[in-house]
Amino acid sequence: MHSYKLYIAGKDVEGDGWVYTVSAQSLLEDVFTSVSLKRDLERNPESTATDHPYVVGRCAVASDAAIDLATEAAASAAPGWAAIPLERRMRLGTLFREALDRRRDEFLDMLVAEGHPVSLARWELSCLFQVYSEESLDWYRQRMHTEFEHAGRQLIVRRRPDGVVAFNPPQNAPAPSAALAVLALMAGNAVVVRAPRSIALSTMWVLREVVAPLLDEVGAPPGVLNAVCSNPKQTLDRWIDSPLIDDIFYIGGSKEGLAFQERCVAHGKKPILELAGNDSIVVWKDADLTRAAEAICESFYGSGQICMVPNCVLVHPAVADELIAAVKEQAKTVRPGYPEDEGVLLSPVRRSERFFGLLQQALAGGAELVTGGRRTELDGTPSDTGVFLQPTVVRVNGLPGARRLDVVRQETFFPLLPIVVPEPSADDELVDGFLDFVNTNEYGLRNSVWAESEDVIDVFVQRVVNGGLLKINDSHIGFLPYLPSHGGTGLTGGVFGEANYPMLKTSHLQGVSIARDASPREAVFGS
Repeated sequence: MHSYKLYIAGKDVEGDGWVYTVSAQSLLEDVFTSVSLKRDLERNPESTATDHPYVVGRCAVASDAAIDLATEAAASAAPGWAAIPLERRMRLGTLFREALDRRRDEFLDMLVAEGHPVSLARWELSCLFQVYSEESLDWYRQRMHTEFEHAGRQLIVRRRPDGVVAFNPPQNAPAPSAALAVLALMAGNAVVVRAPRSIALSTMWVLREVVAPLLDEVGAPPGVLNAVCSNPKQTLDRWIDSPLIDDIFYIGGSKEGLAFQERCVAHGKKPILELAGNDSIVVWKDADLTRAAEAICESFYGSGQICMVPNCVLVHPAVADELIAAVKEQAKTVRPGYPEDEGVLLSPVRRSERFFGLLQQALAGGAELVTGGRRTELDGTPSDTGVFLQPTVVRVNGLPGARRLDVVRQETFFPLLPIVVPEPSADDELVDGFLDFVNTNEYGLRNSVWAESEDVIDVFVQRVVNGGLLKINDSHIGFLPYLPSHGGTGLTGGVFGEANYPMLKTSHLQGVSIARDASPREAVFGS
């Protein structure tokens, strides 16, 4: 059984009790036994229940004092770490990628134990491989420090670390999100990471087992990395009130995140927000409909409980029926099952009342059910009591009024996909309507377009201004070097929203001029 204490100032520190992780498979096989084991162990850590095969690990829980101690340790370490040359800090990125590659099976096992289907766990790992690829690292390095020669002066444009950065990963992907803290470390910051109390194990594993030894290898001072398992409100309140915290990286819902942004600004802190997404896919009349349908069905991966999956499709009316038929067929391949089973892409959805409310509102508003709409058992059998939801597609006719339906206007976070079909009209009008729809989306994470016409592609590339990423004829959720893995506009990123490169977001620009034998008077008045 994995067991992690709090990690503060380079040391393992006792907590106030433990939280336990039981395998996700056990929750599907015998939910009563799994829940009973967790309760038993949290009351009595010495219980022989620790030997039960369902029990995967435990993490110590932080008190208020421990949270403050982690913040103080980071503040103490930050100046020394910032003084270490950029090139030495940049080594962390390469070392981290290589360590993940060596330990990929352990990383995947951690995610699977917490309920991530193994196929999606590999996708999450692929994100980190691209974020820390040599191409991406070179790109970060260029933007962190650039030099010029001008009129006998050495001019430097560089980014300096903000200081102490606090990370609040989400419950649906805590470890991959916490791994972005390495980018803040590379920028020269010290970090404090909160492992979500309800699902802490993978976060503590990646920070304690992978990142911490690498910091020792590059000679980072103790306290540069701190990891605590704690309640969100307890921790965020203390971070907001602490004068030692400079940035807070918050991942969560839009409503809560935007309110948190206001609190950060009021307390003089930089909010870095990763909130909800309500991504659009546009399918033009000449698109490769088979591949477009594959990308569209990424909407259902993880039961839609991934912020960057597609949430709405706009299709040219000339190919709408054909595309909808292709999506219906492709959706059949997205199936439930145990997370360790190959090919499983659906995750359990414990609270599904809102799913059915959104679906009924859409149908009452004129949408047509294409496929799905029911709960399902582990083997895919429709059921009124199943813990999975079928991939569900609805057709919405007419573009102008589509956003009157919440299933179109809001992020649903369920396997529930509207396909919007405009009334037939001239192609120029359709392009303008699609662009207006995409650019007026309140959210702005990712957008993608499927088209063969270079003219149509060019129009979308030139005129789409919403979102942090635009994909053309490609996987909507796939990761690439150089390009951002996260970040967006509007309800996705708040008032400072844009493509999110955490190394740049947790640092600030500074200009430097080093003159050699220059006259100050000439610099002001000219020669």
